[in-house]
Amino acid sequence: MIGVIVVIWLIIGVIAAAQRGYFGSDQDVSCKTFGDTALTIVAGPLNYVGVNPKIHCTTPKPSK
Repeated sequence: MIGVIVVIWLIIGVIAAAQRGYFGSDQDVSCKTFGDTALTIVAGPLNYVGVNPKIHCTTPKPSK
């Protein structure tokens, strides 16, 4: 039963990510776009009650 709920939750998350245009082919894949897409999928139904997950990531800079 829990497995079915998890699958439904993730399907709703994929639908939310698709509605936000995260699967468009015109986007460059980066840490930020991958993170935003993954968080939207995991947040699932929470997206429809106002949760808008975003991730901020930076690449490490070499030391001087």
